[in-house]
Amino acid sequence: MPKIIGSSLAEHRERTRSALFSALSHLMRERGFDAVSLADIAAEAGIGRTAVYNHFPDKESLLLAFIEHETATYVRALEESLAEVEEPVEQLRVYVREQLKLERSYHVAPGPDLREVISNDALGHLREHVGQVEQLLRKILSRAIDAGDIPSQHLDAVVQLVHACLSGRILPRSEPARGEFIRATELFVLRAVGARAAEPMRAVEVA
Repeated sequence: MPKIIGSSLAEHRERTRSALFSALSHLMRERGFDAVSLADIAAEAGIGRTAVYNHFPDKESLLLAFIEHETATYVRALEESLAEVEEPVEQLRVYVREQLKLERSYHVAPGPDLREVISNDALGHLREHVGQVEQLLRKILSRAIDAGDIPSQHLDAVVQLVHACLSGRILPRSEPARGEFIRATELFVLRAVGARAAEPMRAVEVA
């Protein structure tokens, strides 16, 4: 019988999933999703290969669970950050910064794009998770329009354009280049949506 990690089966399951997620993230950064096997992930996590099948039937299902976990964690943190500011334009600034600072291993992994190596069903699930984040941006833009801070615009198009601008960006690691990059992108997005408060280049604290 496999050794139980933690004080209960529920804790064991959670710790096992966490170990597998960390292993998958690390290996994807090193090799890319297509070059990693479920056996590789199990070995990296220090978990018996047969035990992995008690949690995930295949590599793709593990990937989807990992992305769902990352998305849920990120959305909660982003919602907390947005709740700290009231004005819609300021919320848009926060949104831009948090998106830029986010580093998803499945976005920066070497090798083919994930969309080229997963099934159509899995691709549909990925789009659903992206939609959770897009919905937050839509709410911010809708509030800004209602407040008269930005002009009325086609939100379906604008949400996609803003995300295209923010996704996949590689930030400089050191200051002041990192802060300057974030401020420049923030200003670009604010100008793109027609924000009246786009001009001030306020200093931002970058984690």
